[in-house]
Amino acid sequence: MEKKINDLFEMYVVGTSNLFFIRNKNEKRVIDAMRRVLPEYPKFEPNDLDIQDIYALSLNSLPPRYVQQGTIVLREPVRPDEINDAVREAVNTVRSRPNYSSDE
Repeated sequence: MEKKINDLFEMYVVGTSNLFFIRNKNEKRVIDAMRRVLPEYPKFEPNDLDIQDIYALSLNSLPPRYVQQGTIVLREPVRPDEINDAVREAVNTVRSRPNYSSDE
């Protein structure tokens, strides 16, 4: 496992700079929204692929907000309700058109 982490870490090195910690700030915000929104669908039991699809669809529908480690964010251009709505839309998409056949 440690080798995988080191390999992943090394993939983000350019010269002497490690870019691994530059992240889309909406990633964590979408994960938090998923934890809030998914319980709104008690009959939906998403599998791992469903969760990944909901995450990716939600992020792709929002503008990227890349920040480097230690960045001070003075304001968020994407409101929390917009993130919740993006997650709801992604859940509805995955429920109606899952990325696998129903026999699996």
